[in-house]
Amino acid sequence: MTTMRKYFVWPLLMLLISCSTGEANKTHPSAGSVTAAATMASARSGHTATLLRDGKVIITGGMNGNGNYFDSVEIFDPAADKFKGARSLSVGRVGHTATLLPDGKVLIAGGFNGTYVQGAELYDPAANIITPTGPMTAPRSEHVAVPLDNGRILLIGGVGEGYTFLATAEIYDPTTGKFTSTGSMTTPREGHTATLLKNGKVLVAGGHKDRRDAMTVFSSAELYDPASGRFTATGDMSIIRHKHAAVLLGDGNVLIAGGSDKRDSRGQYASAEVYDSSRGVFKSVSNMNSPRYKLASAAVLLRDGRALIAGGSQRIEIYDPTKGGFAMVAGELDAARFFASATALNDGRVLIVGGYDERGVATARTWLYAQ
Repeated sequence: MTTMRKYFVWPLLMLLISCSTGEANKTHPSAGSVTAAATMASARSGHTATLLRDGKVIITGGMNGNGNYFDSVEIFDPAADKFKGARSLSVGRVGHTATLLPDGKVLIAGGFNGTYVQGAELYDPAANIITPTGPMTAPRSEHVAVPLDNGRILLIGGVGEGYTFLATAEIYDPTTGKFTSTGSMTTPREGHTATLLKNGKVLVAGGHKDRRDAMTVFSSAELYDPASGRFTATGDMSIIRHKHAAVLLGDGNVLIAGGSDKRDSRGQYASAEVYDSSRGVFKSVSNMNSPRYKLASAAVLLRDGRALIAGGSQRIEIYDPTKGGFAMVAGELDAARFFASATALNDGRVLIVGGYDERGVATARTWLYAQ
């Protein structure tokens, strides 16, 4: 009897495990689907994608392999589902930021092209011209830019000349076209996220400083207060993480998803957590179906309040804050895509652009998500 029970229970246990795993990775009808879309003129990763007032998306810069930095610009038209060229940047850039200003222009700042870039420029979609502005107070790349409620732009951290990791931050004022220094973070950060909260403060989470064996990856987070120009510590994340994604949810809390520890690709996370902005603490939520990192620009809020996570994996998934869990989207990309971008369009679709694969090769392919 004992032997019979062993032979019966073990297959049953394996079947239950198999069913449980399959259910976790099952696509859900309400999760939507992703399909291939138009192809860009250039294969690129580490680019920017910014939604313009007219509903089009401007794609700037990026790279395809070390040393191949782009100054090219392309515009995606959702009505035609096509890309067209636009005026080029003054210099090639990767690791830069592109931020929509209140007047409809786009601020393009910093980056790297063999040297760290201090220059900034403005794209005017009405005239289709790019003109210089700034410069920034210091060269920086891999920083994060956040539009504040007062119309100014906050640029935070990153890496600067001499491969130095920056705790500094600065403010761009569109009315004067000038950058000025503001308070510094409590620690230098690259690979961090920065999210404007509903109270006007900015949550900065995670990131790292230094490289290789000397690298420190942070679980710490801090808040920037535009009124005082100061950063102050807030609750720590549940684990250290960098190269993750952050999405402001409809309830004012912030979803933090994926990333990795100092082992990078060997230490990718499927874990996620939510920052409770009213209490200043993080709490864990259900894991994603796929571990993923290098996805900071490839996660967006959908119109129904759910969050789309598109980077760092071949599959896309949706976070539902009402359930605290993730569901897989039907369809897939051609490969896991790192440093890709995702942009929520005015018609409810999401444009997913570029990124490089596990061989380090960027793509000109794009995809559209629809519910």
